[in-house]
Amino acid sequence: MKKIILIIPTLLITTFTFAQKIKDNDVPSEVRLSFQKLHPNIKDVDWEKEDANFEAEFEAGKTETSVVFDSKGNILETETEIAISELPATIANYISTNYPGQNIKEAAKIVTANGTVMYEAEIKDKDLIFDSNGNYVKEVKK
Repeated sequence: MKKIILIIPTLLITTFTFAQKIKDNDVPSEVRLSFQKLHPNIKDVDWEKEDANFEAEFEAGKTETSVVFDSKGNILETETEIAISELPATIANYISTNYPGQNIKEAAKIVTANGTVMYEAEIKDKDLIFDSNGNYVKEVKK
């Protein structure tokens, strides 16, 4: 369990720190194929390169979603926008105590390939990451 807690923040730091927009034809065919199998009806996709990984950002209905793949097309994590009210109550309490006067602008649910759930709450110029129980994990500056 401790390894998972250490690996996930590393993955998330990589996700937020080193992203570069790229064109569809710069994405390996295995990655594009995996995405198409997962979301066959999605045609408008923005791709970013994150170190050796690839992130597909898109809207499913009216919900912002992103999927991170490794270079072989394996899913590493999926991030889905959620209503702020869907965050565990402990997150709002944490933010009001540790970031007084700041409101949550956006919220997301992150699910890793192994099923680990985490939450992201965006405030001002930061993303705050929490575990599945709403316990604070770390802060990522934008």
